[in-house]
Amino acid sequence: MPAKGGLFPKALVRQTKGVFIMIIILKNGASKGEVEKLIHSIESLGGITANTIIGEHSSIIGLVGDTSQLNEDDIAASDAVEAVKRVQEPYKMANRKFHPDDTVIPVGEASVGGGALAMIAGPCSVESEEQIVAVAKSVKESGASMLRGGAFKPRTSPYAFQGLHDEGIRLLLKAKKETGLPIVTEIMSIEHLELFADVDVIQVGARNMQNFELLKALGHCGKPILLKRGLSSTLEELLMSAEYIMAGGNGNVILCERGIRTFETATRNTLDLSAVPMLKRLSHLPVIIDPSHACGIAWMVEPMARGAVAVGADGLIVEVHNNPPKALCDGKQSITPAAFDELMKGLRPMAALMGRTL
Repeated sequence: MPAKGGLFPKALVRQTKGVFIMIIILKNGASKGEVEKLIHSIESLGGITANTIIGEHSSIIGLVGDTSQLNEDDIAASDAVEAVKRVQEPYKMANRKFHPDDTVIPVGEASVGGGALAMIAGPCSVESEEQIVAVAKSVKESGASMLRGGAFKPRTSPYAFQGLHDEGIRLLLKAKKETGLPIVTEIMSIEHLELFADVDVIQVGARNMQNFELLKALGHCGKPILLKRGLSSTLEELLMSAEYIMAGGNGNVILCERGIRTFETATRNTLDLSAVPMLKRLSHLPVIIDPSHACGIAWMVEPMARGAVAVGADGLIVEVHNNPPKALCDGKQSITPAAFDELMKGLRPMAALMGRTL
C-alpha cells in the first residue's frame, strides 16, 4: 500500500492483477523534486517499475507492472504531470508511446537510426577467407558501414550448403580485422550463443522470428539484434517478437522487412514497403529493408533499395558476392561489388533528399 502522504489512497487502489504499461507525460519545466515524489508514490505500491525517459521534445515516465491498481486522475493531479495514457497495444517496450523519440543504435563507429542511412553488405554465406575478405574490402570502399555474412545457414533443403558454422564466424572476424567493419551474422540456436561473443550485430532470421526461447536468451545478451520479419507474419507479431527481446532488458533491436509470402510467383517474396512508415508510427525502433531476399532477383535490388530510402528506411542489408553464378547460397539475388558501388552512388543524392547521410 502507498506510503503515508502518497498520491494513491488505499480506497482508490484496485487489486486487479496483470502487467500493463502506463505513460505519464511530464510538463515542460517539471522540477526534479516533483518527479521524484511522483515516482516514489507510484513505486511504493509495489509491483511497478518507473522508467524516466528524457526526450528531445518531451519527457515521460513509463510504468511497467500492475498499473491496473493506479488511479489516473490522482496521477494527473500532480503538478509535474501533463497527461496520463495507458498503452493498449500488446507490445509495450517497443511502443512509440513508451519512447516518443527514435531509438538510435550504435554499432562500432556506425549507427542504425537517426540521421544516418546504415548500409550492411556482404555475401549470403561465408565461403572462404579469400571470398569474405575481398568482398569486405570492396563494400567498405564503396561506403558500406557493416559487413554481413552467414556462418549458420537455415536452408529449406537439408542437402543444401548449411554454412561453415564456427569457422565462418572466425573468417568474419578476420574480415573485420582487415577492414574495421562491424559484422552482422545470423544465429539459429541458443546453443551457439557463446560463438557470437565477438559478433557486433546478431541477426535473427525470418524462420526464427517466433523462436521465443531464442528471443528471450538474446534479451540478456546486450548486443544489437537485427530481427527479420517472418514470411507470413503481421507487423504486430514482429513487434511482439521484438518485445520478447526488450522485456529481457535488451533495447537494441533493429526491425527488418525482408518480404512476405503472397500469392505472387514472379518474385521470391513480396516487399512490403508500407511496413516502414507503419512500423515507424507504431514503434521507436529503427527499421531497415532487405531488398535481396524481398524479391530474390539481383536486378530488382536497386529499384527496391531506392523505394526503401524513399519511404524512410533507416538502412539496407544487401547481398553482395564477388562471383554470384558460383555462390553456394542465393547467387540469383546477389549483386556484384561493382553493382553495389553503383547502387551506393545512386542512393547518395536520394538519401540527402530524405535528410539522411550516406
